[in-house]
Amino acid sequence: LVGVGISRCFPPWRLRVQGRWPEGKGPWVVVANHQSILDILMLSRLPREMKWVAKEELFRIPWVGWMMRLSGDIPIRRGDAESGGEALATAKAYLARGMSVMIFPEGTRSAKGTLLPFKSGAFRLAIEAGVPVLPIAVHGTAQGMPKGGPWVRPCRAYARILEPVPTAGRAQEDVGTLKGEVRRRIAAELPPEERGAAA
Repeated sequence: LVGVGISRCFPPWRLRVQGRWPEGKGPWVVVANHQSILDILMLSRLPREMKWVAKEELFRIPWVGWMMRLSGDIPIRRGDAESGGEALATAKAYLARGMSVMIFPEGTRSAKGTLLPFKSGAFRLAIEAGVPVLPIAVHGTAQGMPKGGPWVRPCRAYARILEPVPTAGRAQEDVGTLKGEVRRRIAAELPPEERGAAA
């Protein structure tokens, strides 16, 4: 509710969620490409509660970080394998209780809004937990809050919910295949100039 409220404070942001949330209770490992901090505000409009895996620095921000901790979101120190393992274990415990988990598999925002290579953690988690991956394609937010700049600008952006990708019958050696399939699905929903190099 807070994310949705903030996103409505600047009317020139035209943010839309397209597509339908899958039928059934889930849970899902939800993954989206990451263009801007504005992604978080737009994805707050999704119709389900999720626990977010986010860089630890966000949890140190007054008020924002406090709210993330109170809501049970999952901090991770980038580049720290031990922290990554702890974060994935916490995420797996949430999934076991029926709570979906949200991860940006690029691990960081793209400076130019183009799709970066995906890391394997989200897909390893989905296979270990035996839950489907729910891809979401994000477009337009890089114009609304560009990385590296303090300004907000008008933009038209969308988050498009795609068909879930099942993990039943997949093993850990299938992580790369799953990662590539999900990345291709998201890339196909973006303009050509945002798809990045094939990975």
